[in-house]
Amino acid sequence: MTAKKSKTNELKISRIYDAPVKMVWDAWTDPKKVAVWWGPRGFTITTHGKDLKAGGFWSYTMHGPDGTDYTNKTIYLEVEKHSRLVYDHGGNDDRPPLFRVTVNFSEIKGKTKMDMTMSLPTVEAAEEARIFIKKAGGNSTWDRLAEYLEKEISGKENFVINRTFDTPLETMYEMWTDPKHFSQWLPPTGFKMNFLRADIKPNGSTFYLMANEDGLKMYGRAEYLEIHRPDRIVYTQRFCDENEKMSRHPMAPTWPATMLTTVNLTAEGPDQTRVTITWEPFGNCTAEELKTFIDAKAGMTMGWTGSFDKLEDHLAAH
Repeated sequence: MTAKKSKTNELKISRIYDAPVKMVWDAWTDPKKVAVWWGPRGFTITTHGKDLKAGGFWSYTMHGPDGTDYTNKTIYLEVEKHSRLVYDHGGNDDRPPLFRVTVNFSEIKGKTKMDMTMSLPTVEAAEEARIFIKKAGGNSTWDRLAEYLEKEISGKENFVINRTFDTPLETMYEMWTDPKHFSQWLPPTGFKMNFLRADIKPNGSTFYLMANEDGLKMYGRAEYLEIHRPDRIVYTQRFCDENEKMSRHPMAPTWPATMLTTVNLTAEGPDQTRVTITWEPFGNCTAEELKTFIDAKAGMTMGWTGSFDKLEDHLAAH
């Protein structure tokens, strides 16, 4: 039996970015660069002033997609260039900070590991913050950072989403590679998925049907390019008809014809696994298709979030 984890007043986030430490540091600290990715999807920011030093500040307003403005004044306590930031977050001139943030940046084989700890006054405050961040999509901030870095390095547009699940790495691998599990949680909310053929292995393929109660049917085909047990799965997918002839998205005709999905599974403890999805157009893609992909990122977040919610329920039931 697994020991129940004790609750703490700290929230922790760890990410590895395929970019040098200096680039990740600059993305965090340069107001022009941070404006591209900071905040949940759909949010933008305006910086009013920044003094990056111990005792300095960052004053900014976060603009929500509904038009609501959120004023913030970060107070820096420690600034170690390319290495460490410690600051109080969520306050302003007329209110105290909500919590303290410690961010460490370290180099791992040319990549950057970002370890963040948010320390709140109490265990109860930490739990409330965790629920609020999840509901507000706050963790998409770190996905947007990954997308920003990829575009800076390669010029490619992609979509990234992460979630940590309370399940062992091997179990999570089975959720992605066993059709009887995969079909239970992957389809969009309101749809059921049925594999008409499933050969999930390198150079294998699947043919599936997703349908809802209104009679809408969507056939699809996936081709597996890479499977590395237990931590990586790469496959392409495209819409097709009942005879596996290639077709287009039934509700978005300018959606890219073929998508590439990369699934990385990372153990964050003996009974915890983080899933990182990278989604991008594959092969030839027109400017119109690329724009459709970029404009749909908020919808992709909702779609994958719904699938992840179902995956959590499926894991709890099994």
